[in-house]
Amino acid sequence: MSKNAKINALLLLVVAALAVLPLALGLGDDKEEPFTGADAQAEAAITELKPDYEPWFSPLYEPPSGEVESALFALQAALGAGVLAYYFGLRKGRRQGLAEGRSRAQGAVVLAVAAEEEAEQARAEAAAAKPALAKAVPAKAAPAEADGPAPAGGAES
Repeated sequence: MSKNAKINALLLLVVAALAVLPLALGLGDDKEEPFTGADAQAEAAITELKPDYEPWFSPLYEPPSGEVESALFALQAALGAGVLAYYFGLRKGRRQGLAEGRSRAQGAVVLAVAAEEEAEQARAEAAAAKPALAKAVPAKAAPAEADGPAPAGGAES
């Protein structure tokens, strides 16, 4: 198992423990609504400390029920997770693209150097073979022009 796989498994176990332990240990049994949000808890604490407190602002939209409010919150969380996943995926894709581009550029440089070495070797072999070739093939003698030009019809008159 690779190091990243071990880290991912450990993180999944921690998340599962954070979700299950409060339920298993009964950490909210003494409250009327055990798992209310921080907003409701803050409102209860403020009302208890200062009963005549009036909020500075009112919400723009008040959902008709707690279920609708939970659904909107879940939608907001899903959209946020989608934006984060897109951002991290984009960064990873760019990083992979840069790495791939670098490896292609390095490969092109290696190929260019190899081609240049092959061309240099071919030039050296051709230069070495040229004198030997000149000795092996006699030079063609130029045709004698003394007899005059050859007849046009191919037969002598």
